[in-house]
Amino acid sequence: MDPSIAPASRAAAVTPSDTAIVGARALYIGTAGDVAIAPRRDMDPVVFKSVPAGTILPVHAAIVALTGTTASNIIALF
Repeated sequence: MDPSIAPASRAAAVTPSDTAIVGARALYIGTAGDVAIAPRRDMDPVVFKSVPAGTILPVHAAIVALTGTTASNIIALF
């Protein structure tokens, strides 16, 4: 199977940070809120507003920024 479309094989809790590299293929949002994601570390974050609890965001997240993120219990999927 093409690794770019294979299901996640690892997961880790995310602590939002404006500088820490996460490198997730997708994010699970445990508690609703806004999620600020930079797809690459050299890009400014984009804020996904009002993400419901239980959502899986199928986006590459190099950084889950502290600034702009109000959601919590975020899990990175790799």
